[in-house]
Amino acid sequence: MMGLLTAASVSVAAMSDEGFVSLFDGRTLNGWTTRGGKSPYKIEDGAIVGSFGDAGRNSFLCTEKEYGNFILRLEFKFEAGNSGVQFRSAARQHADGSDSVYGYQCEIAGGSSVTGRIYDEGRRGFKFGRTWLDNTEAAVTAKSSATFKNGDWNQMEIQCIGPSIRTWLNGVPVVNIFDDASLSGFIGLQVHATKKPDGKPCARWRNIRIKELGSSQWKPFFHKGADGKYVLSGARFVLPEDWSFNDADGVLVGQHKEGEKRDGLVVSDKNYNDFIVRVTYQLFGGNSALYFRAEEVNTPWLLKGFQNEIAGNCKDSALWHTAGDKTKGRGWVAQDDEFIEKVRKAKGWNTTCTVAYGDRLISILNGQRTVDITDPQCEKSGKVALQLHGGANGKMWFKDFEILEITPEMRTLIDR
Repeated sequence: MMGLLTAASVSVAAMSDEGFVSLFDGRTLNGWTTRGGKSPYKIEDGAIVGSFGDAGRNSFLCTEKEYGNFILRLEFKFEAGNSGVQFRSAARQHADGSDSVYGYQCEIAGGSSVTGRIYDEGRRGFKFGRTWLDNTEAAVTAKSSATFKNGDWNQMEIQCIGPSIRTWLNGVPVVNIFDDASLSGFIGLQVHATKKPDGKPCARWRNIRIKELGSSQWKPFFHKGADGKYVLSGARFVLPEDWSFNDADGVLVGQHKEGEKRDGLVVSDKNYNDFIVRVTYQLFGGNSALYFRAEEVNTPWLLKGFQNEIAGNCKDSALWHTAGDKTKGRGWVAQDDEFIEKVRKAKGWNTTCTVAYGDRLISILNGQRTVDITDPQCEKSGKVALQLHGGANGKMWFKDFEILEITPEMRTLIDR
């Protein structure tokens, strides 16, 4: 759900400052609190100044309030070292009483080509050889970095709408990604740890304003009823004998016999156009998939369209396109075997996620982007489903099968 976002408020948000409120009054740090390291923050000439004061830990000045969907606008002046703006972030409490911040960070650095890119502080940054969550092309960052004024004031804009994250530097677009890690959290101003905390300024921030645009929530396809038993919601079983719930653990158990040539499925009641959908799974035998933008057809496999593959190997989260009774499939549309083998867990739970947004298709496995393509041939609407592949002895566990629709109102803002 998007709360009170309307087409009218979208145009206002995109074109003017109407509806924005200040997060910093220019005189006090009311509404803010420090987390992480001990670098100091002070107010000077109507701006927040963060200075180097901690050799071991990154420091953050964070809003006491959390935000879901929003547009954040501010001005910053980079001085030295490394900085950034946290958003949709949270803090871990440690046994010694300290805490540390994790979550999305819009980078601020002397390297103008990386300013405006998205790092995942304390969570996914630098894992599997990746620094950035986004895969923004050099041609895009070249345009934004050309506007960067080193040692002077720059404008930064961060927009979060459901799974969409966009950033602008001095009015020029930088990042345009979709991600599923968090839908709300606090905003923070970072001073990076330094080997020589000399008290000199790292960065300055002023004119920090936000326009709140409601919130988004995941909608589950099964939930616990009042009697303590799990039931489907917005979906139905195909071959119900293949499916059962472990009510104690909230796990959907699927078991398929080799003699049954039809697929066992959990199929959504409605068609979805633009959305993000995810499921957490364990595969014990056979083959499975997270179908999306699929159509029911008269074949043993019962659906045609895209599969986010679940195979227990290097094809997990790769995209396969399935044939119908009257149409040919396209086979593998996108795959990254080498990277998937690094990301997927050979044992235990994995989480796979699909974003379908117009012609853009994205797969995320255990928080890591494995597919991000533009496919003009793709279906634009259809069912989502879980599969137990026919003709094989299959056993699967599923939990947290959920979807977040991207409405036309949300698209208006995302595409601005």
